[in-house]
Amino acid sequence: MNDALTSALRQLRMSGALQTLDLRLQEAAGNHLTHAEFLELVLQDELVVRSDRLLARRVKTAGFRDRKTLEDFDWTFNASIKRKQLYDLASGRFVREYRDLLLIGPPGTGKSHLVQALGYATIRCGFVVLYRSIFDVIRDFMHDEALGDQDRVLARYLKPDLLIIDDMGMKHLPKRSGEYLFEIIMRRYETRSTIMTSNRPLEDWGKLLGDVPSATAILDRFLHHAEIVRITGKSYRLRQPGGPTVLPVDTAENEALPPDDESKPAKAPPGSPGSSKSSKPAKAPSGSEAG
Repeated sequence: MNDALTSALRQLRMSGALQTLDLRLQEAAGNHLTHAEFLELVLQDELVVRSDRLLARRVKTAGFRDRKTLEDFDWTFNASIKRKQLYDLASGRFVREYRDLLLIGPPGTGKSHLVQALGYATIRCGFVVLYRSIFDVIRDFMHDEALGDQDRVLARYLKPDLLIIDDMGMKHLPKRSGEYLFEIIMRRYETRSTIMTSNRPLEDWGKLLGDVPSATAILDRFLHHAEIVRITGKSYRLRQPGGPTVLPVDTAENEALPPDDESKPAKAPPGSPGSSKSSKPAKAPSGSEAG
């Protein structure tokens, strides 16, 4: 190998081209490649390596709990999940159009798997993704607020092309949670895309946040351009051999989820202007700061 060429590739930090240089030199000699054809092959090798490294960095930065894909999802278990709808979302078009996505249904029906798989697919489309549970979000804001550095954590949540907030509805949230979540949704509204999952009806969000006006304002903006995937059925985890024996999910919690089309907007918290049958998004009470 030409030492000067090797040194130049190292100085240019073209490790991908350096790894395959011997092979490409042999290929060029054996197939009588032109200088341009040889150079094209070497540069393609470098681009492939850089693309793989960028993908790995973005996956690590996203902070997924697990590496999930749509290909390893069990589509046979729950017929309420539309495979075509999820693969269409995996194309990343909704991110380019700054639209949002809500997955809502009982625990254990695959919501976390699906949103992490969509996040991974979106990264492969060239976007920056951040995955956090709702508890992580609130903890981040409370911690940085105590240190007087709230702007820094807010910037972290505003930067990604796609923000995924998982596990909404698992339990009641601390005081001021509604304010933190509203700030994120308001600032990302029509500028970035957000995915959320919830195992509780949207009518309960005011109780979960302890702040009905904030919940109404959050849903007003979030649902305006959102596609809704409604999931029904039993928990996937409970069908596993040797799984725990637990009581079934209280169906009363899901009575607010009518078996209508997935693309129809969900209801806003009761008592808000958006809780009627109209498909228009809810508005925050007049005079409230959250509006």
